[in-house]
Amino acid sequence: MRLASIHTYPVKGLHRIDRDAARVQPWGLAGDRRYLLIDGDGRMLTQRQEPRLTQLRPSYVDGRLVVRTVGRSDLDVAPAPGELIEVEVWRTRVLASLVGEVADRWLSEALDRKVRLVYLDDPTRRPVDPDYGTAADRVSFADGYPLLLTNSASLDVLNDWIAESGSDEGPLPMTRFRPNVVVAGARAWAEDGWVGRRLRIGGVGFRMPKACGRCVVPTTDQETGVRGREPSRTLARHRTVDQKLLFGINLIPDGTGEIRVGDEIALLD
Repeated sequence: MRLASIHTYPVKGLHRIDRDAARVQPWGLAGDRRYLLIDGDGRMLTQRQEPRLTQLRPSYVDGRLVVRTVGRSDLDVAPAPGELIEVEVWRTRVLASLVGEVADRWLSEALDRKVRLVYLDDPTRRPVDPDYGTAADRVSFADGYPLLLTNSASLDVLNDWIAESGSDEGPLPMTRFRPNVVVAGARAWAEDGWVGRRLRIGGVGFRMPKACGRCVVPTTDQETGVRGREPSRTLARHRTVDQKLLFGINLIPDGTGEIRVGDEIALLD
């Protein structure tokens, strides 16, 4: 098995960055989901509520966050510590740093709704669900776990099922599932048997605590923001377990180091 692609998402819910290599940190890939949009009540805002986030394209330039979108000058901010406020990520409260009025105004105007941008200046603040991790495990603003792995062969089968159903929405790209790492060379749905085991990508080991239950986000075209019915409709027919639509597996790093596209992926136990 080999590492086919690497992806990071500097701002949760915004467009991705495709990477050739990335540094693994205890809370996820370097630069992944350290920024978050919140509403006026301090609750996280993602593509679940706002598919137009796909049209905002972030990058890092000399350590600064730059966000681009059509018809506007670039937003350029530095990750400097600001006022700390409590934000709500799912049902947990986390302290995060306000980025500032310039960023808030730019993003609010781009989305035509009042939002604020916060930065997780201390990535050790948010623990992983203790039912699936250790007391020391941490996660950034990702949904629940430091990394998400998907399997290219599983997507091939899913796209076959979509075609067989007569839907005109396929084939779907892997970007719909917003993974961090994609494996090639495994059999389809091999990841179902990896839950509770460990693997190594290059020289870095990971635990695989649970499969990933999918929400509405994979029905959103990551280039246009248009939302359809797939893959949720087909996953509901073929991949429903305990009322969850499963695709991909969550990872928790056991160490740090660099991973690169092409790295060997091996099961450790």
